[in-house]
Amino acid sequence: MELAAAKLKFIEAWGKLGSEWGINRTMAQVHALLLISAEALTTEEIMETLSISRGNANMTLRDLIGWGLIEKQHKAGERKEYFFADKDVWNIARQVAKERKKRELEPVLKVLNELSNVDGDDKDPEFKTFKKSITDINKLAGNVDKTLETMLKAEENWFWGSILKVFK
Repeated sequence: MELAAAKLKFIEAWGKLGSEWGINRTMAQVHALLLISAEALTTEEIMETLSISRGNANMTLRDLIGWGLIEKQHKAGERKEYFFADKDVWNIARQVAKERKKRELEPVLKVLNELSNVDGDDKDPEFKTFKKSITDINKLAGNVDKTLETMLKAEENWFWGSILKVFK
């Protein structure tokens, strides 16, 4: 397989993977393109390579900056903006985990904490079932939160070493 075909295949595969991670397909494809590009790219280069509109490109680039996955830079003497992605996959994984935690897990934890304070009769089977389910889900979500916090603070070698010890 030639490099150009391999790049397109990677961009398509990263787009599919991104959708599984909660990132829209185009956003993941733009990230993939910037991830495998040796140099920072302009909006026009991204639009041309991926055959997307200017509006879609601009919105996607803003979202990727918001997620902390890419950065914008200016080159001296040029008016165009250039975009580049961190190439360190550990940093990418931590950033995606951090954003998903903030956008998905933290709001759920807030609701679960509110629901765990519901008043009711401990003898009522409906109340007992509700209370047990909320308590169990809250405990699981709290453990997921702690695990993500550990991952976000950890260095790659320490993290994977710790995970491997669990499975031995």
